[in-house]
Amino acid sequence: MIKREEYLQQLISFKDKQLIKVVTGIRRCGKSTLLELFTDEIKKSGVSKQQIISVNFEDADNEHLTDRRILYSYIKERLINDKMNYIILDEIQHVDEWQRTVDSLFIKKNCDVYITGSNAYLLSGELATLLSGRYVEIKMLPLSFSEYISAKGDKTDLQRKYNSYLTNSSFPYTLELNSSKDIRAYLDGIYNSIVLKDVVSRKRISDVSALESVIRFMFDNIGNITNSKNIADTLTYGGRKISTHTVDSYLEALCDSFIFYKAGRFDVKGKQYLKTGEKYYAADIGLRYYLLGSQKSDMGRALENVVYLELLRRGCDVRIGKVGSHEVDFVAANEGGVAYYQAALTVRDESTLARELRPLDSISDHNPKYLLTLDDDPETSHNGIRQINALDWLLSPNTSAKSIIFSA
Repeated sequence: MIKREEYLQQLISFKDKQLIKVVTGIRRCGKSTLLELFTDEIKKSGVSKQQIISVNFEDADNEHLTDRRILYSYIKERLINDKMNYIILDEIQHVDEWQRTVDSLFIKKNCDVYITGSNAYLLSGELATLLSGRYVEIKMLPLSFSEYISAKGDKTDLQRKYNSYLTNSSFPYTLELNSSKDIRAYLDGIYNSIVLKDVVSRKRISDVSALESVIRFMFDNIGNITNSKNIADTLTYGGRKISTHTVDSYLEALCDSFIFYKAGRFDVKGKQYLKTGEKYYAADIGLRYYLLGSQKSDMGRALENVVYLELLRRGCDVRIGKVGSHEVDFVAANEGGVAYYQAALTVRDESTLARELRPLDSISDHNPKYLLTLDDDPETSHNGIRQINALDWLLSPNTSAKSIIFSA
């Protein structure tokens, strides 16, 4: 198993704290493995096997436990009264009204509760009200480039490994597969699970082909300004009539299932969030290659996507920056402050370099500014703007705030 050290340390730091630990993320990003690693760690600290009650709701053997009352009885009769019990409930969304069972366990002084889910709506609506102030969310993504390289075992030929990271996917289990055919079959399973289980069934979608047209459009337009009207108009013009309302519903479900992330816009000079001009990024570029095939001309947007996800991993609230008539790829804010990022495949052409620097130069504050490229050149500075090789930046130590969210 790949040891997801940062996520693991987050769980360990909240062990025995009076909070429900909620791990969310796209299917197969490693949530179940993370909880296995956590279980191993707490056993090393002296916790006995009998103190750990673990249920994976995607295991058919546990199907009877998807009734919340049966689940509660099952757990309650296994509790050790005079010791702390560690309750691990994997893919909890399969249990109807599961929040009531979790809340009943939470109020017991000898229960430390951990749950995972593959849908953002897990923490919305009634649950957010019922468990308000009682949970901490740990947002999990597929492997970072640094984790991918660590699993590979060496840092040689980074460019080749980066290309593999993109085309073969960042889902952890793909590292165990030996051929592109096997990886494609695995990604096919992930894609269909997300589409059929997390989107179609939840939204009760009858026209699956229309949904897949939207998904393909989204993967083809990562990093482009996109809205539901634009998508509806494009698909309708292409012969598939679809309403803006339907597209809105699909986009919401796709983001809820963590297959896409939406980045809003921020007016840097006006210091305000903007309601239009959002962009979407994919949780994994490998899924994009699986659906659309190899598109070498899009390597720049693939890099932009990778940088966006890395900023999320580093605990940042990430927005698209508007500076007058210019656009900054990312405005990233966390507890450490604000920083600005441009991502470009190469800037060895002088006109390209000037174009990429222009938005950063137009920002008058003194927050850090970075230009990340795949040019294999030494780090340099342009009037205070640091130009860094993107692979070096991706492998740099992550000392930023973590992707943890406490319920209000």
